[in-house]
Amino acid sequence: MYPVPVPGGLGTHLTLDLAGQARFGPDVQWIEDVDYAFDASREAAFHRSIRRYFPGLGDGQLQAGYTGVRPKLSGPDEPAADFRIQGPADHGVRGLVNLYGIESPGLTAALALAEHVVAMASA
Repeated sequence: MYPVPVPGGLGTHLTLDLAGQARFGPDVQWIEDVDYAFDASREAAFHRSIRRYFPGLGDGQLQAGYTGVRPKLSGPDEPAADFRIQGPADHGVRGLVNLYGIESPGLTAALALAEHVVAMASA
């Protein structure tokens, strides 16, 4: 079963890392300032989201791993915005290409995006 998307995200996923450990995330919390501290008050909601597709998860079986920030082009209560690519024609700096909001499927299309960036930077 695939997790249900939530406003601002694609739902909490299970990923196996290179060491073979299971990692769950991300969840979505809109923030004003960058703070990488783990917010323990969100733990129960995080467990509930995982139990939607992994009902056997027992209390106390998870430990906090890390937190991160995923910049968005749109904020809460705004329609989701697609990613944006700006090249020299947009900002006037030769050889500079900015990529904003590249998430899935943009990450899945990384090779095609790389070819596009090279073409823009070379123009």
